[in-house]
Amino acid sequence: MTHSWLDEVPARIAELDPNHLRRQRRVVTPESGARLRVDGHSMLAFCSNDYLGLATHPALVQAACDAAQAYGVGSGGSPLVSGHSAANAALEQELAAFVGLERALYFYAGYATNTGIIPALVGAGDAIFSDALNHACLIDGARLSRAQIHRYAHADLAALARELAQSSARRKLVISDAVFSMDGDSADITALLALCEQHDALLLLDDAHGFGVLGPQGRGSLAAAGLIGPKASRRVLYMATLGKAAGVAGAFVAGHDALVEWLLQKTRSYIFATAAPALLASALRASLQLIEHEDWRRIHLQQLITRLRNGLTAGLQGSDWQLSDSQTAIQPLLIGRNDDALAAMEGLRQRGIWVPAIRPPTVPEGTARLRIALSAAHTETDVDQLIEALSSLAACRA
Repeated sequence: MTHSWLDEVPARIAELDPNHLRRQRRVVTPESGARLRVDGHSMLAFCSNDYLGLATHPALVQAACDAAQAYGVGSGGSPLVSGHSAANAALEQELAAFVGLERALYFYAGYATNTGIIPALVGAGDAIFSDALNHACLIDGARLSRAQIHRYAHADLAALARELAQSSARRKLVISDAVFSMDGDSADITALLALCEQHDALLLLDDAHGFGVLGPQGRGSLAAAGLIGPKASRRVLYMATLGKAAGVAGAFVAGHDALVEWLLQKTRSYIFATAAPALLASALRASLQLIEHEDWRRIHLQQLITRLRNGLTAGLQGSDWQLSDSQTAIQPLLIGRNDDALAAMEGLRQRGIWVPAIRPPTVPEGTARLRIALSAAHTETDVDQLIEALSSLAACRA
């Protein structure tokens, strides 16, 4: 039999094991509060991006059920054919109003949003300026665009300014996470926008982890920076996902009317994909109401963030584990080696706590970590249990 490259696949998979890089899926079922049943075992989970605890909220469930009765469970076509339901249209209007921008476009997934809109904005001969720690969907969207990519060191605005000043490209696009998904720190949006104004560039801001959590009534990082409504700039495209704090699925991009119209006409991942079902749009409309009016969720979440940071600062003294400087719901605990991060994850699992170990290529080599994600669904007792468990594991290493 002729040798095929397919014969090499099992060996290539096996090569992941020595460096502790093979991934494993878990079968999970929601339980009460912040608990999940993971592979059949009830666990206290600190792994979900459901930052406000809305994913199982009765209002969202009822809205989805009602919409399924009215619309069915599928959309039947792309948004430009037959998939743009009345629920989807209403959601777009409400999203634009909520984030204080002229117009919004609703997508079925966040990854598809960024990989689609970036090539619609720039192409060969244009220039993209990308933060080194941007999410994979921004990176892949930049690659698909065929524009020249300038990768600047994380949050190094002086380096970005130099790159922008040296560029002769007609169209310049700066892309950045608003809250960085694996470090939990936030971009300086005001400074980014000032550079874009100075160098005639467009700013694409991915607020996947800020929408619903940051800013007045959870209106996001752009609102937190005071850059919406009358102060909104036509140079900003604001993107956010709807499967995290909003508790459902999908994503949207919002901004100046003309820019959003251009994206509707030119984004291949929007034009050639089946639209998100109306039942999801209806659930999201219910979610927006809760996000806007239930400030107690964000207040409680912030209290938990402070409690965790204070507890781990004390509990990890003398340990080589390092808690990142994050004030958001993402609280990474840097461990270093892949095997050590997996061992810490296993130590927590044995104590009934589920926190995922994050390894390369998701994070740089040598920075494997536990990515602790807090939610309004957690209680103070939940957080104390995690602090005690991590402190105990760290003490055993000393």
